[in-house]
This record gives sequence, C-alpha cells and structure tokens, in this order.
Amino acid sequence: MTDTVPDRAEITALLSDQWDALTRLVDGLDENRWRTSSPLPGWTVFDVIAHVVGTESLLLGEPTPDTEVSGEHIRNDIGALNEKWIESLRPLAGTQLLERFLDVTGRRLKALEQTTPEAWAELVPTPVGMAPYGRFMRIRLFDCWMHEHDIADALGVSVDEGGARGAQAYAELLTALGRAAVKGAGAPDGSRITFELTGPVPQTLHVAVDGGRANLVEALDGPATTVVTLDSRLFARLRGGRTTADAHAGEITLAGDTDLGNRLVRSLAFTI
Repeated sequence: MTDTVPDRAEITALLSDQWDALTRLVDGLDENRWRTSSPLPGWTVFDVIAHVVGTESLLLGEPTPDTEVSGEHIRNDIGALNEKWIESLRPLAGTQLLERFLDVTGRRLKALEQTTPEAWAELVPTPVGMAPYGRFMRIRLFDCWMHEHDIADALGVSVDEGGARGAQAYAELLTALGRAAVKGAGAPDGSRITFELTGPVPQTLHVAVDGGRANLVEALDGPATTVVTLDSRLFARLRGGRTTADAHAGEITLAGDTDLGNRLVRSLAFTI
C-alpha cells in the first residue's frame, strides 16, 4: 500500500473536492464562529484553515514567516513550522483568510494539473519519510480530510465522511496500524485481530502478529483472538488522537481477548 503511486488525476480531483468541502464549511461564518476552539489543542477553526493555507503555500515555494511562536501544543520542529504560518495569519479576519485559502488552493491545483508523471513518481521527503510525490499528495488529502472533520466537530455540524475521499484518506489511517497493535497494545505473537468498521467507511481489517511484527492481511489463518467493532468515524478520530476510547466506551464492542482489545483501542492514536 505505502509504495504504490496513486493516480495523479484521481488524487488531484479529490483534493479539489476536499478543498471545496472545507470552503463550504467556513463560508459565511461570523468572526466568533471562526474563532471557535477545535479538537486540536491550541487551534481554532480559523487556525485549522490557516494551517492548510500555510502548508499549501510552502508547497508553492513561499518562504515561511519569520515569526516567534510558543505553546504547549507545539511538540516538534514541524509543529513550530505550522505555528509560524498560523501566527502570521491570525490578524486577518475570517473572510480574508478564506480569500487566501481560495487563492492558494487554486494555484496548487494548477500546479498539480501540470505535474509530469516523472515528478509525480519522484521520491520526496514526506511526513512518513521518503515516498513518491503522489503518495505525499494522498497524505495532503488525508490531512485536509481530517481537518474537515475537526472543523465540523468544532461547529457541531455533520459532513459526509465516506465516498472516494474517505476511501483514499483511510489508506493513510491504516498504514501503521500494526505498530499500534505491537508497540502500543503489546499484542503477543500469534495474536489475530479483526476490526469491524461500520458507518460511512465500512470495512473489515485483519491484523496478524508474528515474530514481534504485526501486518495487515487479507484474511486470518484462524479464528480472531480479538474482535473490535466500532464506527469508522470514531476509528478515524481515535487514530488521529482527537478523542479517547474512554470517552466513547459505549460505542466500542470487544469480543475474544478483551484485555488486548482494551489496550488496543487506547493505543490507536498515531497523529494529532
């Protein structure tokens, strides 16, 4: 999954759709709503959109603002880089930020449409290490898809979390799932884990643990030792570190080795 170069036309079209979805969420908000706290520590709805503006501006080659930043939510150099863009944009009104967003994403779409097949397949630095540029753009889709839900949750509105955008974003949610099983939950060798996801991105996921490593597999070679059933919307938020399993205990069903299941649902977060 991680080495496959996604189709350029498909990912570009989905990014365009994703940016349109973000626009629909914030278009017409008054200034107070723009400044509503989001599920991301230290960030408002305004800050989430500012983050997307900053990242896409960087990808257009624009220099990072020389701005001092601080805050407990800044955990590393990437966090500080993100915050520099956000801090530089905070003096704008929400309507002005939306204008910047539309301008930047419009220019990015033109750049993506002009990307050659060679450049799309070229290995570049990404948040998951060196990977094809096309994979990086799928990560961008995933990031913006997650942020759509951050904003929707902050505003108390519902959005469509399924469809083609959801399917592509989920590819990024699953790449390190085995690490959560072994490193996070301490699943022993021989463990066979099934996730039954319901909701807008329904699917059945199987994880096999052997030799101290866990991998997603098409099918298990025997009965599952642990079965975890939950809504795909909750799974995405747990993987994104937006909430905790304890806050949704009544929405998660465990069967088999429930001790392992409990450890696992508390170890799913891999990003925030």
